[in-house]
Amino acid sequence: MKRGFYTIMSAQFFSSLADNALFVAAVELLRTSGAPEWQRAALVPMFALFYVVLAPFVGAFADSMPKGKVMFISNAIKVVGCLMMLFGHHPLLAYAVVGLGAAAYSPAKYGILTELLPASQLVRANGWIEGLTIGSIILGVLLGGQLVGPHLSGMLLDFDLPGVDLGIELPAQAAILSLVPIYALAAWFNLRIPRTQAELRPMPGNPLELLPDFWNCNNRLWQDKLGQISLATTTLFWGVSGNLRYIVLAWSAAALGYSTTQASALVGVVAIGTAAGAVIASVQMKLEGATKVIPMGIAMGLLVILMNVIDTLWLAIPFLIILGGLGGFLVVPMNALLQHRGANLMGSGRSIAVQNFNEQACILALGAFYSLSTKFGLSAFGAITVFGIVVAGTMWLIGRWHRNNLKNYPDEVNRLLDIARRDCH
Repeated sequence: MKRGFYTIMSAQFFSSLADNALFVAAVELLRTSGAPEWQRAALVPMFALFYVVLAPFVGAFADSMPKGKVMFISNAIKVVGCLMMLFGHHPLLAYAVVGLGAAAYSPAKYGILTELLPASQLVRANGWIEGLTIGSIILGVLLGGQLVGPHLSGMLLDFDLPGVDLGIELPAQAAILSLVPIYALAAWFNLRIPRTQAELRPMPGNPLELLPDFWNCNNRLWQDKLGQISLATTTLFWGVSGNLRYIVLAWSAAALGYSTTQASALVGVVAIGTAAGAVIASVQMKLEGATKVIPMGIAMGLLVILMNVIDTLWLAIPFLIILGGLGGFLVVPMNALLQHRGANLMGSGRSIAVQNFNEQACILALGAFYSLSTKFGLSAFGAITVFGIVVAGTMWLIGRWHRNNLKNYPDEVNRLLDIARRDCH
């Protein structure tokens, strides 16, 4: 791997670490403020909101300037969201602003991989990025859980600067303030990401001109016989896993009687499995064989339903590791295949923006459904059943879709597979 790749990994690690710790702190802030549970569930779709709304623009924005600079600006927006949450704005609104920063960050983070590395290293690079991201999720949710826990929060609340009163009274507020330096560290790494030789594409004078281009890019990916399969798979995976992060918190409270601090550790357990699956996939899978992992998506959906019968910790830990491992092994080769097809069809930033639009729209839709269902009485157990059925059924349909493509368009599919095979050697 090129040296700049490790700088990208460092920047991604600290930014994602803070994002996930902030999610736990925001959940606790809403809980201790007396907000209803549906608002806590709504944090997930609110984070996804700007991914969907700004999707036509953030890809072009990422392609208009060096990716490191884009990532720096995005981290600055996340800090603004933290400060809004800290100083009186509603946590849902503030968390949406953090999501705005993340929406701008993502096309640059993934787009620079296709600029910096050859296609033969994309699966391995995605494995490391996804593995590191999952590692940051593990540490982030654990860090967030500990920061709002009685021990660390007591130390943070007891710490005072002479002559400075920030009005910090709740453990969650102290946790949020302590995350700002982590975002600053990520920004420091952003400024050290090397400039690639990729051609910059200036933003148009009228941003609305990007709408037809975005929808054209979206249609091209959905019409591509390999792009559509990988896009459908990653859209479903992230739509479900994005919401599963909160559902595991709710399930832990309902099935095991856990607090936010204790439940955050189980979210980390899922992430451990996902990291392991991602690393194994990066070593074993090749780009042209990405579609072979579809049956694992069906198995993952069926396993989600089995969460309903688990009520002890010694069963929950290995089960959640296996569940996460299937997801990690599924998403890494599919993500690499999607990046490869997108880079061949359009600019890397635009293709990642299309990917984010579809994935975050799925998170938004499923999150809104779960939040509203919670408001009207759906239990965590009911939500888990629905999500499991959706995953298994949809992955089965995606598998049939791919088989139909192989049957009805063999020349086109084989040509695209040959391109992937050629670019990897």
